[in-house]
Amino acid sequence: MLLIVRLAILFGAIVLGARMGSVAIGFAGGLGVLLLGLTGVPVTAEDIPFDVIGIIMCVIAAISAMQLAGGMDYLVRLAEQFLRRNPKRVTLYAPIVTWLMTVLAGTGHTAFSTLPVIVEVAKEGKVRPSRPLSVAVIASQMAIVASPISAAVVFMASILEPLGVGYLQLLAVMIPATFLAIFPTAWVANRMGRDLEEDPVYRERVRQGLVAKHEAPSAAATPPGARASVWVFLAAIVAVMIYATLISEQVGLIAEPTVPRNEAIMAIMLAAAACIILISRTAAAEVLNTQVFRSGMSACVCVLGVAWLGTTFINHYIEDIKTIAGGVLEAQPWLLAVVLFFAACLLYSQAATAKALMPAALAIGVSPLTAVAAFPAVSALFVLPTYPTLLAAVEMDDTGSTRIGKYVFDHPFLVPGVICITTAVLLGYGIGAVVL
Repeated sequence: MLLIVRLAILFGAIVLGARMGSVAIGFAGGLGVLLLGLTGVPVTAEDIPFDVIGIIMCVIAAISAMQLAGGMDYLVRLAEQFLRRNPKRVTLYAPIVTWLMTVLAGTGHTAFSTLPVIVEVAKEGKVRPSRPLSVAVIASQMAIVASPISAAVVFMASILEPLGVGYLQLLAVMIPATFLAIFPTAWVANRMGRDLEEDPVYRERVRQGLVAKHEAPSAAATPPGARASVWVFLAAIVAVMIYATLISEQVGLIAEPTVPRNEAIMAIMLAAAACIILISRTAAAEVLNTQVFRSGMSACVCVLGVAWLGTTFINHYIEDIKTIAGGVLEAQPWLLAVVLFFAACLLYSQAATAKALMPAALAIGVSPLTAVAAFPAVSALFVLPTYPTLLAAVEMDDTGSTRIGKYVFDHPFLVPGVICITTAVLLGYGIGAVVL
C-alpha cells in the first residue's frame, strides 16, 4: 500500500509540473521529494545532481556571454545563408543546422534563434513549415547526447568509465548515430501532412491576412567582438575535449589530475565567458537579461527538482528494482531504451533522465554497450507537446501547419521523434559493437 502511495506522489508531482510548465516542473519535483520524505523515504542532498547542474550553469553562462557579444546572431546569419541555398531542401538542411548548433553549445535552447529562419525559408520554398520544424526540434533534442559539453554526456561518461567505456568512445558512438538518424527522419517528415498550398488551415489564414509576407533577409552589421566570441567558445570546447582525453583512463597521460574533468569543464566555460566579456567589452550585468541565460537557469531548476525526485525514489527501491527488472533486462536488453523513452517523456531532461535511471540500469547488470546504445532514448522530450522548443515552433509558424491536435498526442513531432530515436538506438548498437 505504501508503495502505491509513493508511486502516486512520484507521478503526481511529475504530471503537476508538466501541467504548470516551464520552471514549475522543478518546483513540483521539490514538492514530490518533500512528500516522499513524509512517507518515510530517506531524503539526502547526495541525490541532487549538483555536478550536472553546475555544468549546465557554466555552459549557459558562456553561451549567454556569446549571445550578448552578438555571437549567436552571427551564427544564426550563417545558418540562414546555408538554409537559403536551396529552400526546397529545408526539411533536410534545418535539422543539420539545429543538430550542429546544439552539439557545439551543449543545450537545445540554441534552436530558438533558428526557428523563425526555418519558417521563413520554408515559406519561401513553398514547403509546409511543420515538416522542417518538426525534424529540426527533434534533432536539437537528440544532439544533447552527442555534445562534448552537455551535462548528460559528461554524466554518462563518468559512470561508464569504470566499466571501460571512455569519454571519447561515447562521443564516437553518439555523434554518428544521432547525426545519421536525421536523414531517415527528414525523409519521413517531408511526406507528412498536406502540401502547404493544399492545407485548408493555411488557406484560411492567408485569406484572413494572418500569414506574414516574405521579407528579404536583413544585412545587419556584425557587432565588433561577435566573431571573436564564437572562436573563444569553440576553443573552449576543443580545450574540454583535449583535457578530458589527456586525463582519461584509456589515454592516461595525466595520471592524477589536480582538476577532475567535471570541474575542468565548469572552469573552462566560466573562463571562456570572462574572455568573451573582455574581448567584446560588453556589460557583464547584461548577461542576466539574455534569453539563453533565462532559459538555462530555468533548466537548472527543472533538473534539480525532477532528478532529485526520481533518484530519491529509485535509490529507496533499488534492491526491489534489481530483483524485478534484472532478469527482464538481461533477457531483453532493448527494453532499457523503452524505459528511458517513457521516463524522458515525464522528466523533461536528458541529464535528469540519465541521472535517475542509468546508474540503476548498470547496477542491475545491463552491459555498457546496451547502455550506450539506449542513451539516445533519453531525448524523448517531444511526446507531450509542452517542451519549450516544441511550443516555440508551434507559435512561430504563422501558416498554422505546425499545430497540436485535439487529442494531445496528434502533433507533427511525435512520428519523426520516434523514428529518430529508434534509428539512433539501432545505429548505436551497430557502431558501439565496433567502437567499444
